[in-house]
Formats: sequence, C-alpha cells, structure tokens
Amino acid sequence: MKHVISVSLGTSDRDHEASMTILGHEVLVSRFGSDGNLKRAQAMIQEWDGRVDAIGLGGIDRYLVIKDQRFEIQDAVALAASASTTPVVDGSGIKDTLERRTIERLHRDGVIHGGQSVLMVSAMDRFGMAEAFGMLGYRLIAGDLIFASRINYPIRSVEELEELARKLLPELTRLPFEQLYPVGDAQRDGRDPRFTHYFSDADIIAGDFHYIRRYMPDSLPGKIIITNTTTRQDTERLRKAGVSTLVTTTPVLGSRSFGANVMEAALVAVTGVLPNTPDWAKVVEASQLTGTRLEFSSV
Repeated sequence: MKHVISVSLGTSDRDHEASMTILGHEVLVSRFGSDGNLKRAQAMIQEWDGRVDAIGLGGIDRYLVIKDQRFEIQDAVALAASASTTPVVDGSGIKDTLERRTIERLHRDGVIHGGQSVLMVSAMDRFGMAEAFGMLGYRLIAGDLIFASRINYPIRSVEELEELARKLLPELTRLPFEQLYPVGDAQRDGRDPRFTHYFSDADIIAGDFHYIRRYMPDSLPGKIIITNTTTRQDTERLRKAGVSTLVTTTPVLGSRSFGANVMEAALVAVTGVLPNTPDWAKVVEASQLTGTRLEFSSV
C-alpha cells in the first residue's frame, strides 16, 4: 500500500485519514494540520520525509498557475525544501487539469448552463477553472480582491483576472502567507456579512471553501456550490442554507473531500510522474478521478 500525507497550515480540527484505490493501487491518505504554525509544518515534513511516498502541502499553494506562467509563493518554497527525499506537491497540477475538466463535464451534462452567473471567491489559485467558465460563456465575477484583501472590487472577466494576476502576484507571493489566506485559528473566525450580496446575486458559487464558509449568507436557496475540502458538518450546513447542488472537485473519502494536494500526491506516489511535466495530463486522464455531486432536497 502506498502512503501519502498532507501537511496543512490549516486547523488540526479537520485532520482525517482514509484509503482510496487509484490506477489499481491502494493508497492511504492522511491529513495533519499545523494550526498555522510554519515551523511545526516544516518539522512534520522533515519527520515524514523518506517514510511516505509523497507529501502534499495543504492550506497553501506553492504555485499559482496563470496560463503559461507559474508564480511561486515563497513560504511554500521553504516548506517544500524541508523534504530532501520524498516528493512534495501542492495540488496546482490537479487544479489546472482536473478542476478545469470538472467544469467542462458539468456543462456537458447540463448540471450548469452557459449564461449563468458565477462567483469564484478566489480565482488566481484556480485559473484553470475560471478560464473554463469564461470559455463556456458564463458570467464570471472573481472575488480575489474582495475576499482576500477586503477591497470591494469585483473582477468581471478572465482577461482582467489574468492582467491583475501578472501585475500583482510577483509582489504578493513574497508576503507571509498568513497575509494572503486564513491559516490555523483564522479558519475558525466568525462570519463576515459584508459581501453576502455577491453570493445572493450568483447562480453558481465556486472556489475555496474557507472563503465560502466565512462570507456566505445563512440562506443560499437554489445555489450550486463547486468547491472542495468539505466535511460532513460543512455539507449539512450547505443543505440547511438551501443549496440545491454541492459538487466537490475531488472524491469524497470517509465523509469528507480531500484537497487537491492529496489527490496530486496520490497520483505522484502511484505513477512517479510529477505535475507540470509532459505526461502529467495523461496521468490525470488515466486516473479517471472525479468529484462527487450531491443533490439536496428542499429543506
């Protein structure tokens, strides 16, 4: 059996372990939160280095992929360097392939429809998903400035998103990661009602679940949510809010969906192929990885 771990900057309250079969191999996946402590995360990676088949970086991106360019977050570079033997991945290769295909499949199957309005709570970390929405004719709002920086400025096209990313990311990626994204106890912070109208106005809400959880209103009648890393409690909360459909972009294992970094680590462990290499897209396609779609009845 292969064994992969995810070392996350998120809260340890969400730690979980499960097994899955991928490309005919059984893989044990384990998630360990460091409660936002970078040094603790580094120590965990060093402890598991050479003892597992691959390590995923959770709660942090190493690479933000904007078309043909990759921007590296410096805190994640330091974390990855804590391992000298075991490959360390961050999920960006899954986001740029599997998540893009998830949108295409949902569109093809009629679950979502061109012309619908989409709120992506963060899109610079999921440019493949944003680009898929744009190419298929959805009305996109990217909330990167709204939800990460509290700047009430909606980005209204993939072209504008790309332009801003190329201008801002060279500097932003040098900042301490906790200034860019909630880590540790910040993931437990209470609700922020300032921007709920963006949720109410959208037909589809997509992207990082921590942003969705913090900023969503109590009621989301008929909305479609496309996200990841949801627990059983998260799913129940969305059901009570009146969400019609929840789609996770990776499989649900043992009552929760794991992050893209875990699925990426599992594929690397089984195949030895690294993300962003010529054979990576073929590996993702051959794996037949799919997410989970859950339809809710009316509350």
